Amino acid sequence: MTKKSFLSRLLYSNRSPLQPFVVKAVRRFEHGSFRQRLELGALERPHYGYCVYHAADLAKKLNYDSISVIEFGVAGGNGLVILEQYAQEVAAEIGIKIEVYGFDNVTGLPAPTDYRDLPYHWKAGFFEMDEAALRRRIRHAKLVLGDVADTLKTFFETYKPAPIGAVLYDLDYYSSTKPALEILRAEEQHRLPRLYCYFDDIIGAETELYNDYSGVRLAMSEFNAAGEMKLSPCYHLTTSEFPKIWYHQIYSLHDFQHGRYNDFVSQDNAHQLPLSPNPDQ
Repeated sequence: MTKKSFLSRLLYSNRSPLQPFVVKAVRRFEHGSFRQRLELGALERPHYGYCVYHAADLAKKLNYDSISVIEFGVAGGNGLVILEQYAQEVAAEIGIKIEVYGFDNVTGLPAPTDYRDLPYHWKAGFFEMDEAALRRRIRHAKLVLGDVADTLKTFFETYKPAPIGAVLYDLDYYSSTKPALEILRAEEQHRLPRLYCYFDDIIGAETELYNDYSGVRLAMSEFNAAGEMKLSPCYHLTTSEFPKIWYHQIYSLHDFQHGRYNDFVSQDNAHQLPLSPNPDQ
């Protein structure tokens, strides 16, 4: 994820017997910077925190002054409330404005369209929203309510969002995820050249048996097959020494034709390998 300090490695290592106690204490008292708590895993939804933080970090390196982060599938709203909180913390820490948008149809899941929506696992009416209660909890996040296939058509014109940096997908169905993925194809002024994306319903367990030929994974596969933009696993996460399950749910969206895609964001002084001194001289 990020290069940790010696103290972080010592205290926060998965091998350290102190690690569970450190995590519990840091989460309870919100000690340290957002980045430190993210590295430690002391966030309630670390996958949300990861996407928000690194999207903002990339935007800062590219000299954007603001970004948007989006959740598709708000349901009761717990995720959106946390997303708004993380956005505020990251904005203050990195020094960039972050707008938050939540898409939902309010009434819960519609009836499954066909086998691709996994009707053996999902039913119409799941995840209904109490809109009034949620509006009382959020402060700055904006709700975009209605069928996502319809609301996306006017989203940019209506809300004039800052360029998108992260998108969190939790729509459950193939038939809902497929149109929601089209936001990634918006004109390049509406997006960073690389986006952080989280997909909720792609692992599961024995009941779900998520696979590449139905559900969210099918929608992702079809997206990749349909154009030059590509969703890719984040291999720096999945090959970590101690990978978390959510590491396998983070994908990066690459728009190779984006006008800013090739802008240098690495460190000049970190890519030199001078010859080591000869110990015999």
